[in-house]
Amino acid sequence: MNLYEITGPEFLKDLSIHELEELSGEIRRFLIDSISKTGGHLASNLGVVELTIALHYVFNSPKDKIFFDVGHQCYTHKILTGRASQFPTLRQYEGLSGFEKRRESIHDIWEAGHSSTSLSAALGMAVARDLDQQNYCIVPVIGDGALSSGMALEALNQIGSEKKNIIIVFNDNNMSISRNVGGMTDSFSKLRSSKTYTVIKSNVKKNLRSNDFGKSIYSGLKIFKDAIKDVVIHGGIFEEFGLDYIGPVDGHNLTDLIQILEAEKNHEGPIVIHVITKKGKGYPLCENDMNGYWHGVGPFNVKTGKPLASIPEKSSTWAGVMADTLLKLAEHDPDITAVCPAMVTGSSLEKFFARFPKRSFDCGIAEEHAATFCAGMAIAGKRPYFSVYSSFLQRAYDQINHDICRMDLPVVIGIDHAGLVGDDGETHQGIFDVGLLEPIPHLIFSQPSDAFEAASLLKTAFSQEHPFAIRYPKGIVSIAGMKEPEIIPVGTWTVFNDAESNHVAILTYGENFGRICTKVTVNTLPYTVVNCRFFKPIDKDMIDRLCKAGKALIVYESDLMNGGLGSMILTYMNEKNYKNTVKIIGIGDVYVEQGSSRQLRRMLGIDTDMVLKTAGELEKETVC
Repeated sequence: MNLYEITGPEFLKDLSIHELEELSGEIRRFLIDSISKTGGHLASNLGVVELTIALHYVFNSPKDKIFFDVGHQCYTHKILTGRASQFPTLRQYEGLSGFEKRRESIHDIWEAGHSSTSLSAALGMAVARDLDQQNYCIVPVIGDGALSSGMALEALNQIGSEKKNIIIVFNDNNMSISRNVGGMTDSFSKLRSSKTYTVIKSNVKKNLRSNDFGKSIYSGLKIFKDAIKDVVIHGGIFEEFGLDYIGPVDGHNLTDLIQILEAEKNHEGPIVIHVITKKGKGYPLCENDMNGYWHGVGPFNVKTGKPLASIPEKSSTWAGVMADTLLKLAEHDPDITAVCPAMVTGSSLEKFFARFPKRSFDCGIAEEHAATFCAGMAIAGKRPYFSVYSSFLQRAYDQINHDICRMDLPVVIGIDHAGLVGDDGETHQGIFDVGLLEPIPHLIFSQPSDAFEAASLLKTAFSQEHPFAIRYPKGIVSIAGMKEPEIIPVGTWTVFNDAESNHVAILTYGENFGRICTKVTVNTLPYTVVNCRFFKPIDKDMIDRLCKAGKALIVYESDLMNGGLGSMILTYMNEKNYKNTVKIIGIGDVYVEQGSSRQLRRMLGIDTDMVLKTAGELEKETVC
């Protein structure tokens, strides 16, 4: 079958099981080949090929609402809804999104990038459907990792109470981004243990519902059915919430999947269909990955699995620098612990977890709990390091504010993937944390400009007794000539190329500082450049000196301007009644779509060329 000719999922209903199985293989080969060229989420998508085909075979999208928790496992869904030809543009600027995207297709009825939202959304849709007296199926697909989140459990609680018709497909691959942890995992393991009840219930229901007499018998067997279920397999946590349960079902057996989905299509009330899938199915290198390497990948060699791009010599990732420094500090401080929400590999904490297993804690997809868990350790005398992506930190805002900072507890927060992250788009851009965290009392907030400063800020954080956040970007950083980290005086900035004759000062932070310094040096430009490595507290002495020298100021930030560094500087200047010209270059009041960081910076007008152009204009105005 030519995947590029697919315009919608209706054609599936005319195919035999054998043809559907052939289609599954063809889609897998397509995904491996395509993602090897563009990068993307591979393991999760290979695991749900048959499941997605079965869902579209049984249900009628877009009338029936089929959607995926998180959404990064929607590639087969996109192929079946007519978007195969767009895969060469996957996760590129103005190209095909790596997640469900409502503007792309009428079949994408929900958007997500963070986990555990699907059940709340499904209940909201079900309530609206019933209020409007409409008739269609609502089918959220949620994984075992996402189901451990507090938000998903809150939704299950209300779903069990409301008793709306919702078909929850529980996609159980026993592995989220990092290996699942905790009591929920043990509960799910027990649910995986029997297929007997699935076969009994499915066959009985199918046969007895074929006529009116059979339906009455089936209704009368409710008590007997529950008794059998208690002996053979119990629905575990789902039935505790008041949901019916059926499973487990082989998620790669199309006959079984279609039979079960057809049987439960008109189920009264909420039901969970427990489907067992294998992440990375069909690509051995991916199937055998237990560390989450193949969750999201860049372009790679299909035969060897090796990435086409490698880390340059004498370079590391920013996360790697932070993790390596943490490990060294922990060797000398037994109170240091490491905490992350299901991102051990993504946060480069594997070495720490291996070296200090009793001081390492993966909380699963539970950022709120992880933050308050750190607060509990800190109040009892430990020094936790909470590693979390900027985008996911948003979910723990209340806990950071109320439980960590309000009590002034010495938790160190490593904010990974800060700033523009590119390919994953709106839901993952780490551009909100500055405006979110800056107003919180007691918090010290910083961003390094290079690897040495990153290590030094981490050492500084553990040398003091207040909440301390360090944000750092996704990507590579040079470690050439790396020195031992030093304690940095809190709230101090550094200055480059300062001279009385310079009429313009560019105030920036992070990698922007190095980029501007390079441009100024190479082009012999008469601009002072300031490394504003602390957002809080800001260096008021430095601002005083620049303003009293009569310099025009450009505040250059690669995050949202609202609540950003420029806002802090302007607030202070207003207090001191400074009248210097100030230009702020940053991201406006928008959500930033996917694309390479270079493309996005140019599109948003926050690249170095724009900064230097603005500096030149200010220089002319000042001289005149």
